[in-house]
Amino acid sequence: MRVKYLGSGSGEGGSPTLFATDRGTILVQGYVVTDAQALSDIGEIPDGETVVEITRDILRYADEPLTTDPRNNRQRATSTEGQEAL
Repeated sequence: MRVKYLGSGSGEGGSPTLFATDRGTILVQGYVVTDAQALSDIGEIPDGETVVEITRDILRYADEPLTTDPRNNRQRATSTEGQEAL
């Protein structure tokens, strides 16, 4: 999977942050929700998933063009077998 930084509410490398993948999905870096009432309101969370909290302002980055990157087009790579770059 190839991952590209979209934007952050607290500067590069901070939280919350949005990333785009070459799978057409969005990755969210945020604060793990541990509040018992919030988790009760959400209900069961499947294995392999978690709930993170983000600020609304970073959602503006979700529609950013993938051809520009505020960090000089730097991409982060994890296993990229058979995947095209963003």
